[in-house]
Amino acid sequence: MNIPEELRYSPDHEWVRVEGTRVRVGITDYAQDALGDIVFVDLPVVGSTVEAGGQLGELESTKSVSEIYAPVAGTVTAVNGALAEGPERINQDPYGEGWICELELSADADAGGLLDAAAYGELTVD
Repeated sequence: MNIPEELRYSPDHEWVRVEGTRVRVGITDYAQDALGDIVFVDLPVVGSTVEAGGQLGELESTKSVSEIYAPVAGTVTAVNGALAEGPERINQDPYGEGWICELELSADADAGGLLDAAAYGELTVD
């Protein structure tokens, strides 16, 4: 299982890449593997605001439908529109081409409270 050291992780299996006051959000390799083949992505609306733990969207796989949760509070500034045509990108490259959205962090948001790679790795040990 791939757990990049430079990212932060939520207990709900989302990752964030911090870029100043913005974060890029996706689901982890562990999550995409558990879901199976992803066939549809319901992306958030650009301009919408979310609270930490709030629903960002949904993923539909051949196994189930799963919610995507916001790891931090913020405003959606971009979505990965390429997922509409190719949701399998999440399975193929969850930390790269399979990113879901970008958020401008709320003033009180703190990505530092998320798990580091080692702590997330411990969470996912079966």
